[in-house]
Amino acid sequence: MPAASESDLRFEIGHVLFIDIVGYSKLLIDEQRERIQELREIVRGTEQFRLAESEGKLMRLPTGDGGALVFRTSPEAPVLCALEISRALKTHPELQVRMGIHSGPVNEVADLNEQVNMAGAGVNVAQRVMDCGDAGHILLSKHTAEDLGQYRQWQAQLHDLGECAVKHGGRLHVVNLCNGKLGNLQVPMKFRQAVKKRRRALIAALILFAATAGAGYYFFSQKLAFKAPDKSIAVLPFENLSHDPDNAYFAEGMQDEILARLSKIADLKVISRTSTQKYKSTPDNLREIAKQLGVANVLEGSVQKAADQVRVNVQLINALNDTHLWGDVYDRKLTDIFAVESDIAKAIADTLQAKLTGAEKQLIAAQPTSDLTAYDLYLKGRLLWEKRGGENLRQAIAFYEQAIALDPNYALAYAGLAEAYVILPFYTATAPLEALPKAKAAALKALQLDDKLAEAHSGYARVLSYDFDMAGSISEFQRAIALNPNYATAHQWYGRQPLAAFGRFDEAITEGKRAIELDPLSLVINTDLGHTLINAHRYDEAITQLRKTLGIDPTFYYAHDTLGIALELKGDLAAAIAEYTKAQELTDNNLGSRVLLAAAKAQSGDKEAAVQMLAELEELSRSRNVRAFWRTLLYLSLGNRDEAIRWLEQSVAGHEETDIIFIKVDPLLDPLRSDPRFEALVQRVLVPKNSRTDATEAIDR
Repeated sequence: MPAASESDLRFEIGHVLFIDIVGYSKLLIDEQRERIQELREIVRGTEQFRLAESEGKLMRLPTGDGGALVFRTSPEAPVLCALEISRALKTHPELQVRMGIHSGPVNEVADLNEQVNMAGAGVNVAQRVMDCGDAGHILLSKHTAEDLGQYRQWQAQLHDLGECAVKHGGRLHVVNLCNGKLGNLQVPMKFRQAVKKRRRALIAALILFAATAGAGYYFFSQKLAFKAPDKSIAVLPFENLSHDPDNAYFAEGMQDEILARLSKIADLKVISRTSTQKYKSTPDNLREIAKQLGVANVLEGSVQKAADQVRVNVQLINALNDTHLWGDVYDRKLTDIFAVESDIAKAIADTLQAKLTGAEKQLIAAQPTSDLTAYDLYLKGRLLWEKRGGENLRQAIAFYEQAIALDPNYALAYAGLAEAYVILPFYTATAPLEALPKAKAAALKALQLDDKLAEAHSGYARVLSYDFDMAGSISEFQRAIALNPNYATAHQWYGRQPLAAFGRFDEAITEGKRAIELDPLSLVINTDLGHTLINAHRYDEAITQLRKTLGIDPTFYYAHDTLGIALELKGDLAAAIAEYTKAQELTDNNLGSRVLLAAAKAQSGDKEAAVQMLAELEELSRSRNVRAFWRTLLYLSLGNRDEAIRWLEQSVAGHEETDIIFIKVDPLLDPLRSDPRFEALVQRVLVPKNSRTDATEAIDR
C-alpha cells in the first residue's frame, strides 16, 4: 500500500477525550485485562458514546492502558462523556482513571496492520493535557475551556490551573473540570511540585529584590484569579451535633432560616439552599466551593439541641483568602431561636458592610410564629417542598396544615401551603381546579396576615397565572422580588410563567438566568430556562442549556423530556425519541414522557403508538384526572386538527396552567395557528383581567 503524501492528508477538527488508567503498569497481567475490560464497558455505556457512534461521528484509538475517543459532533461531547465516565467510576473504586480533553486537527492514518486510526495535534495535545493530571482528574486545554467558558453553566466548573510542563520542553495551559461531585478538586501533583519550585525561587527573589513589593504583587494576583461580588454569601449545611439524629432537620432548618433572612437584604447576593445542601458542613476546599457557587464568603455552622436548650456555633469566612471574618457561639433557650437567627443575619450584614433599609431590618428581625412545634412542622414541610415529587409535596402539605392547626396566624405556613398546591398538579394526577381553590385560599390568608412575605406573593402570582390573569401575575411576582431579591423561585416562576406566556422572551430569559445565579445547581430551574428558550424558538441554545443540566444530574427525567422536545422541533426525531425513552425509564413509565414518546413515534410513521396511547388515556380518565393537553399533542401527531382543537378547549376549561398558558408561543402548537378557533382560545387565555376583582373567578365557580 503506497504511503500517503502530505498533500493527501485531510485534516478536520476533532474533539478528543484521552483516557488512561493510573498505575496500570504496576498491575498483574490478569488485573490489567480486567481493568481494561471494565473501563471499556463503562465508556461504551455512556450516552455520548452511543449517540456519536450511532451517528457515525466517533473514532476510537486504543492504547495499552486506555484509549482516545475522537468526537466529530460538538466540543461539549467529550466533556459530557467524561462526566458520565466519572460518575460511573464512583462504583468502581478499583479503577483509577484520569482524562484529558482538547479540540484540534486530526486526520485518519493507516497503521502497520492497515487499520484506520486517528492522529494529529488534536490527539497529541489531549494526551499531554491528561498527563498533567492524577487519578480522578478531568483536565481541559485552555482552548477547550475558553469555548465552554462562554456559557455560565460551565463557568463554575472550570478551575484554572495555569501552565504545566509537558514533553519536549513544551508548556500547556490547563484547566481542571470539577463540579463538586464529579472530577477531582485537588490540584494535580505536577502543579503542586511546580508551585514548590516557584515558591523557593520567589523566596530568593524576595531576598534580592524587596520582599514587601513581591509579596504585595503575589497576593494581588491571587485576588484577581477569582472574582466574586464582595457582598455575596453561601450558607453551608449546619452540622447536627445533637445525640438524636431526628434533630437533623432542625439543623437544616437553622441553615434555611438564616439564609431566608439574609436573602431579604437587597445589597447581598445569597445562594439558595438547594445549591448548597450537597456540600459538607466544614469542607476542606472552601475556595473551590465558593467559585462553583459564585460567592466570596461562606458561612459554616453547627447546631446542638437538647431539651429546651440550643447551642449554635457559626463562623463567617472569606473563601478567597481563607480569612476568618467573624464568628460566635450562642447558648440560648429554644424559645429564643428566632432572635438567634436574626442576630446572626444582622452580624453577617454588618461584617460584609451590606446596607440595610429600615424595612429590611424589620424583615430580618421578624418572628414568624410563637409556637416552636409549629415552627418544627413548617421546617419539615419546607424541606420536603424543595425536594419536589408527588409524595414529598403531599407530605409537605400535611406538615403545613399541622403547623397552621397549632398557630392559625402562621403566615409563612400558609404561604408554604399555597406554593405546594400550585405545583401539585404538575407532579401528581391532581386536577388544577381541585388544587387551585386551596392554593388561592392559602395565599390570600398569608397575605392577609403578612403582606410583606415574598413567598405569599409568589404563590398568589402562580394562582393568578392558573386563572390566566397574566398582568396580575406579573404584578405579584414583581412585588415578591422587590421584597426578596434573592428568592430564586420567584425569579424562576416569573420568567417561566407570565413573561414567557406573553412572549416577552428577553425579560423571561434574564429572569431565568438570574434564578440560576442564585441557585446554580437547581435542576428544575436550569431545565425551566431550557423550556423558555424552546418557547422562544432558540432551539440550539435550549439544547446546550439542557445538556448542561444533565451534566449536573443525568437522571433528571424532566430535563430529558425537555431536551427531547427541543430535538424534535429541530427535526431530529430519532434523538428526541431516545430522550423521551430515557425519561420514561428514569421515572418508571411517567405518563407525560410516554405521551411525548408516542407522539414522536407517530410523526416518525408509527401511528399506532399514538392511537394506543389515546386509548390508554381514555381508560385512565375513568378513574383519575388526565391532562387534556396530552390528547391535543397526540391528535396533532395523527394530523387530526379538529380533535386537537377540541381537547385544547378542554385544557383551557380545566385551567391546565403548566401547558395552556403558553398557547401563544408553544412551537408544538404551531400547526394550529391558522385556525380561527385556535386564535379564539389564545384570546381566552391571554385577554387582560382585573386580578383584584375577578381574579380566580373560574376557580371559584
